[in-house]
Amino acid sequence: FFSMAIRYFLLLNKQGHTRLSQYYQYIPLDKRSLMESEIVRKCWLRREDQCCFFDYQDYKIVYRRYASLFFVLGVDKEENELSILEFIHAVVETFDLYYENVCELDIMFNIEKAHFILDSMVCNGKILETNKKNILLPLQLLDESELGSI
Repeated sequence: FFSMAIRYFLLLNKQGHTRLSQYYQYIPLDKRSLMESEIVRKCWLRREDQCCFFDYQDYKIVYRRYASLFFVLGVDKEENELSILEFIHAVVETFDLYYENVCELDIMFNIEKAHFILDSMVCNGKILETNKKNILLPLQLLDESELGSI
């Protein structure tokens, strides 16, 4: 029996626009946008005294809000919520380190690099790497080679 922890990773703004999405399980495109808007609405309507995870369809949603962005993961219902919250924080710290205080525009205008960072951290729904230096080294080398070619 093969189990995946993470089914999807979403980065949504508070207006409900998806800024980054990565799916590790097939979900039809027509259902994704509806699901994403329902999830951001549920996250937005939760009170501050409520926890930051809840059940949604066949998944457990674990989210964390940083400024105007919601980092949302759909995971298996058996998954440990606190470990996923720690992973979200590791993603944010890695984005912050690379983008130097990440904001929504950094993600929008450098989406390929955000995907590269996320792909370096997660593969096929499993967390592979959380060491920021190991994740960012290939990007830093790529950036240096791009600067050298100008």
